[in-house]
Amino acid sequence: MTDTAIDGDIKPATVASYLRRHPDFLVGYPELANELVLPSANGPAASLAVHQLRGLREKNAELETRLKELTAVAADNEKLMRRVHGLMLALLGASDIEDTVRHVVRRLTEDFQSERVRLVFFGDLAGLPDEPWLLREPHGASGLPEFASFLEHGDPVAGRLAPDKLHRLFGDTAPDVRSAALMRIGKDALLAIGSADPDRFHPGMGTLFLDMISTTVGSAIERARKAA
Repeated sequence: MTDTAIDGDIKPATVASYLRRHPDFLVGYPELANELVLPSANGPAASLAVHQLRGLREKNAELETRLKELTAVAADNEKLMRRVHGLMLALLGASDIEDTVRHVVRRLTEDFQSERVRLVFFGDLAGLPDEPWLLREPHGASGLPEFASFLEHGDPVAGRLAPDKLHRLFGDTAPDVRSAALMRIGKDALLAIGSADPDRFHPGMGTLFLDMISTTVGSAIERARKAA
């Protein structure tokens, strides 16, 4: 499209280019801000000043929304931190390995509203209770080929697990688990939390609190083993 000349040789594109390079142009000509008009899809043309005011209001609304979102996240993080702190205190008061693992499962179930918790221990550690949520793998980590990659790297993971992993952890209730979090507990165990909510655990979520839980539980179990 050919630009129409303005006042002889000046073209609209030239004016637009000049204004882009001199965004403070209207500072020297403030009266133009009230004389210029902009087209509006929803009504009559508005002055540049009105248009700018509308834009500022929209940006303020966006910032307020974002601030509310950040405030909500901060509040959720504070709640999680308090729960992790409560878990730490409970484990510090545990008397032995059985008391320790029972505290872990109870706190994760009640305080963190975890629907399904599984602790998988490698080898034959003495003093562990006989409970549906506690699984033993006598062959150690090598007896869990489904989790070889996870155990090798050791970092917490969150999201949807493959059917073979779910079945190994949750047995007949595996179809009800839509998302899960996995944590390596020292060298001796694996902690899994399962949820029926597909969005409860997802790959994009932060793993800071999973790391904290993993470290806390691992330290408590190691302390209980040494005290035995």
